[in-house]
Amino acid sequence: MRFVTFKTAGKARLGLVEGDTVADLGSIALIDAIRAGKAGLAQAAKEAAPDAPRLPLDGLTLLPVIPRPGKIICLGLNYAEHAAEGGREKPDYPNFFMRCATSLVASGQAVVRPRVSEQLDFEAELAAVIGRTVPRHVARADALDYVAGYSCFNDVSVRDYQRRTPQWTIGKNFDGTGAFGPAFVTADELPPGAMGLAIASRLNGTVMQSANTRDMIFPVDETIALLSACMTLEAGDVLVMGTPAGVGFARTPPVWMKRGDRIEVEIERVGLLANPVAAE
Repeated sequence: MRFVTFKTAGKARLGLVEGDTVADLGSIALIDAIRAGKAGLAQAAKEAAPDAPRLPLDGLTLLPVIPRPGKIICLGLNYAEHAAEGGREKPDYPNFFMRCATSLVASGQAVVRPRVSEQLDFEAELAAVIGRTVPRHVARADALDYVAGYSCFNDVSVRDYQRRTPQWTIGKNFDGTGAFGPAFVTADELPPGAMGLAIASRLNGTVMQSANTRDMIFPVDETIALLSACMTLEAGDVLVMGTPAGVGFARTPPVWMKRGDRIEVEIERVGLLANPVAAE
């Protein structure tokens, strides 16, 4: 199943994607359907009765898949070639950092280049959405049982601010820099852990990043197991799984996004996340 969160008449709605159309499931929030488990998602889909309104997918005003996740936990340097292009060694433990919900934007919504920086960079990433509370110290073999589904993410980074401190938080949390969507794809639609899928970014139609999710150093199951040793993961929490090589800062000369650009993140069988770039 494939769901979108969209807005009409100023209100958030949940939609079931059916080809080029979306069945309007009403005002139920995707996070609430996820919290209800597989049965909740199935019930949401069941409510797409033959008489449910169908809307064209093209032209909908989308919202981030989950507009306000409880936690957004990101991984840095999770592809070896990306670590190398930044002069880093392959990590022995994930470089975790957090994002805030206030940084999120939807597919089709503008990514914002802030007035205080010109160093706006792109990062194509897989997002995994937790489906139910993960017990502490969960076994890696069981970890994927707690994943409800997947989406695309663009971990847009303000590089000079990212490097102002030893921690990356400030450069990863500017408003309008966390593109998330367009759709939530249930885990049963994809290979376990969303492994073996092509992942790419394109800037104004030019391929900038091209890799495969099998190249992740710490895949989804291992990441969940490691995090469960430290914290409670809950339904609706989002794990943003790191980016491949090819980002703008590592190029000669560096490539920074600017007003009027279009940035795309595409993951095989997951979707195409596309955003224009605007100036603050």
